[in-house]
Amino acid sequence: MSLIGKKAPHFKAGAVINGNQIVDNFSLEQFIGKKHVVFFFYPKDFTFVCPSELHAFQEELAAFKERNCELVACSTDTPESHWAWLNTEKNKGGIQGVKYPVVADVDKTISDAFGVLAGSYTYGEQGELVATGPMIAYRGLFLIDKQGVVHHETINNFPIGRSVEETLRVLDALQYTEEHGEVCPANWSKGKKAMKATFEGVAEYLAQ
Repeated sequence: MSLIGKKAPHFKAGAVINGNQIVDNFSLEQFIGKKHVVFFFYPKDFTFVCPSELHAFQEELAAFKERNCELVACSTDTPESHWAWLNTEKNKGGIQGVKYPVVADVDKTISDAFGVLAGSYTYGEQGELVATGPMIAYRGLFLIDKQGVVHHETINNFPIGRSVEETLRVLDALQYTEEHGEVCPANWSKGKKAMKATFEGVAEYLAQ
């Protein structure tokens, strides 16, 4: 089920912050009333598409900060695995240099709550617990406003990397509508004209 228009699920979990410090009970609640958040999931540490995404987001970290938006990543690996990957050099497949928080969804409840968990648990004939999939996260991404409400979500399958540029575009659109009360038409980007949410506004925009 989509989380659009709903409060983002609450969680507390271990995380690595600043690329080198493991903390307990990390939560998105700390940003409520203060900042927008881009919260994104990736499948696994020490893989292939994943480091390209995490580095791509890091390269634009300043652009998110300028927009008063926090980046937070998450996978089902442990905090120790995150820490090891964050301390592995880029030319060896690591994500050294990534400074935004990386959450450890060890019990997979965060991925499940956000609807991005690939697989589920069931019981076998002998009553044993059986996983029906890989039990890792798809490439989910959620844009959350200062009130903790989700305004944008995407979910990609494992082989398909995401566009950081598109994430920034959607963040700009949300912040524009919040500030100006207008709506953003197809292919809108920062600096382009938006429109009033009226028939007259649509007619004026289309007549350009």
